[in-house]
Amino acid sequence: MTPLVTMIVPGRDIADFAPAAIASLQAQTETRWRALLVDDGSHDDTGEVFAAAAARDARFQVLHHQEARGLGAARNVALDLVDTPFIGFLDGDDELTPRAIANWLGTLEESGSDFVAAAYVRARLVDGAYRSGRVQPWVADATAPRRLGVTLAEHPAASANIVAWSKLSRAELWERLRFPENVAYEDQVVAQRMYTEARAFDVIPDIAVHWRVRADGTSITQGRARLPVLHDYLSALLGGIDVLSAAGQSDAVRARIALILAMDLPSLRMIAAEHPDPAYGDALEAFEASLRALPEYDDAELDPTLAKALTW
Repeated sequence: MTPLVTMIVPGRDIADFAPAAIASLQAQTETRWRALLVDDGSHDDTGEVFAAAAARDARFQVLHHQEARGLGAARNVALDLVDTPFIGFLDGDDELTPRAIANWLGTLEESGSDFVAAAYVRARLVDGAYRSGRVQPWVADATAPRRLGVTLAEHPAASANIVAWSKLSRAELWERLRFPENVAYEDQVVAQRMYTEARAFDVIPDIAVHWRVRADGTSITQGRARLPVLHDYLSALLGGIDVLSAAGQSDAVRARIALILAMDLPSLRMIAAEHPDPAYGDALEAFEASLRALPEYDDAELDPTLAKALTW
């Protein structure tokens, strides 16, 4: 059948996890998809795992980078090859739920919106196996209840759902969007541009992705104690707020500030208190000063219960 959806699946040194990601695509109840598997300069067997999948299933196509170029570049290279009406993303160490593409696609076919954002859960290693937890409260606020054809002005809490792989988009939206390259947290600014530039978008409470929190701590999101990663992270947070501010989305800015105060800053302050490099604390202080300078800062409503939700 002619594919309707292209799933872009980048990965580097994820050979242990890639088979599960591939299997989750093959288990989709909606079969009208193709997948671009991007091996981003892996030193392990990721490229071989991707190649074996393509040899067995013609819906997979493999792209190889000889040197690692990062998630942003890997996704951008694949975006240039898309020829389907819809585009989605899956990191090569995560897994889709069986009805993810069907739910995404059915929603967009019903609404006519530019993209749909779904819920997701984290999977952590427990007793030797990765097990998924509950939908976190900020994800639920962003995706529940089901809303079709909304704008960010109507649903500012949607701005908390900033990961690329929670969404399916019409290809036309990506004619003017690409991911930043050579930085970590490349999807945050792009996500806010999606919300502010879309004619309308949908949110659904259905869980689309099981996001793996690697037990060995090697994923980008687990590296915030490293100063270069911190710089990229804080830049991404401020960059996303800049996008919202430029679009006049003050309610969404307030929602982002409140979430950062509740969820991000407590853990970063703990790292800074014990970090051997004083530049870490200096960077965090400068970031907090930038937040306080925002007109919406004083009106941001802090929810202290959100930080506790990070325990699972």
